[in-house]
Amino acid sequence: MINQSKITLALLLTLGLTANIANATIVRIETSLGSIDINLYDETTPASVANFLNYITAGSYDNTLFHRSINGFILQGGGFIYDSSWPPGTLQTNPTVNNEPIYSNVRGTIAYAKLGGQPNSATSQWFFNLVNNGANLDNQNGGFTVFGEVMGNGMDIIDSIVALNTYNLTPTFAEIPLQNYTTGTDPNDTNIILITSIDIIDSAVNTASGLNPPATTRTEPGSNTSSGGGSFGTVLLMMLLTITRIRKK
Repeated sequence: MINQSKITLALLLTLGLTANIANATIVRIETSLGSIDINLYDETTPASVANFLNYITAGSYDNTLFHRSINGFILQGGGFIYDSSWPPGTLQTNPTVNNEPIYSNVRGTIAYAKLGGQPNSATSQWFFNLVNNGANLDNQNGGFTVFGEVMGNGMDIIDSIVALNTYNLTPTFAEIPLQNYTTGTDPNDTNIILITSIDIIDSAVNTASGLNPPATTRTEPGSNTSSGGGSFGTVLLMMLLTITRIRKK
């Protein structure tokens, strides 16, 4: 018979590791036009934040670019890598993350992009909401998961990117923002708005405690499944309680 204390210890260790997966709540995006700090909602959208941090810690977002800019709507990145030659390569993605449509897609928030008609299809791509898109994005495709918000003057940097002209170069890069670009040439690193890196700058778990993001305006029934981080932790706690009861008998 397996020693119950060993099972308990193993579960505690697993629970501890799970709790630390989304341990970083403030990250900094370094771009060609300046830095953007983001406060992540790690305690309320744990699966989404853990997914984002997995890409960050692996360096997957280094030398990526903003590939889609729609004034009055969104600025999108996280999908393509620029290696000093055109066209950019596709970023290798991890498995999809479950939808967590808790907060509204208001201006200044970051949310996951996903495939049409597939609520749980988010991987590496994300976007900034430039305006209040709640009426649309909170209700479309199961609701788009907001998992953080821009801090300080970050929206000034984002607005400066969105103010650039966009170009229809290929079906994939049909709305790409470029600076000092000459039509008919291949864009280079002086034209592309690069994301040189995304780094963790505050690893405290409660940096979002003073924030009050608006709840989703979603009206249709939810089609997302329960989030991996929160639900897994709950299951482990229930298992620990069960073991404790068994040992008391």
